[in-house]
Amino acid sequence: KKKKLEDDLTLLEKLEANQYCKSDPDASLMRKPAHNFMAYNVQIAVDSTYKFIVATDVSSKGSDLDQLHSMATQAKEAVQNDDMVAVADTGYYSPKEIKKCVDDNIEVVVPNADNQKAQKARGKFSRDAFTYNQENDNYTCPNDQTLAKADFTQKKNDKVNFVYRGTSAMCKACPLREKCLPDKTAYKAIYRWEHEAITEAHIEKMNTEEAKAIIKSRGSIVEHPFGTIKQNLGWSHFLVRGKTKVAGENALIMFTYNFRRLLNLIGTTLFQKLLIALKEGDVEAIREEIAAYIAGFWLKWVYYHQNLILGKKTC
Repeated sequence: KKKKLEDDLTLLEKLEANQYCKSDPDASLMRKPAHNFMAYNVQIAVDSTYKFIVATDVSSKGSDLDQLHSMATQAKEAVQNDDMVAVADTGYYSPKEIKKCVDDNIEVVVPNADNQKAQKARGKFSRDAFTYNQENDNYTCPNDQTLAKADFTQKKNDKVNFVYRGTSAMCKACPLREKCLPDKTAYKAIYRWEHEAITEAHIEKMNTEEAKAIIKSRGSIVEHPFGTIKQNLGWSHFLVRGKTKVAGENALIMFTYNFRRLLNLIGTTLFQKLLIALKEGDVEAIREEIAAYIAGFWLKWVYYHQNLILGKKTC
């Protein structure tokens, strides 16, 4: 057993990796609250009107941090709507990904991650306790002292950060030092991303009631297809191995969901008419009939649920 483990470690060193799945080298470790397992990370983008899956992808990474721009771009190309708003949960929050979306004129609504909870819980000052002064390009600390911009930058995680720091004498004499710095740190330093203004504008937008309402509705839109696929279609895991094959199986599953969704929306009769119209190259002939049917369907749905809710209230 020791020899086997040593051989496995040698293989990892040879591959310059910290994990490797022998049965499926493309899979990677996915962490879940109950357990960890080797798997793939399935991404989908769902339209909020008819609940169709408009884009899907498969990733070998356990994190969603670098998926926002890619999925938003695919979704925008699919729906061909320049006013599209891409909505995602906190797991997708990445300043670099948000900047990519801004550069491509894609509006995003993603809750910003609060990475300062642990710091605040220890009774220490968090980063937001330091105020940035745009006019003077410096920071003001909780003791009303100035952190001046250094003449050098920090390069970390493919980002260029400006450095703002106090002086050793200033921080040593500060009455709030214990809440700000470790004992062996000489002075306070704040790192500001060169595109921090984009992040600040995004956080300001996320504090609006409109953004909060959009986020509140997100779960019922994008999580619903996964529940339908697992429970109604009976699909809970991939049957093939290798990312290329897994991507193909995933595409078939998502197509199946969309096909079932379409039939639920317009029914078999209209679907048959649609096929004939497509074959004859005259979709416009049936477009109004489909629109009228869907409008009537939603009116019945709203009426039914309103009466259902009223019934519950009277019980």
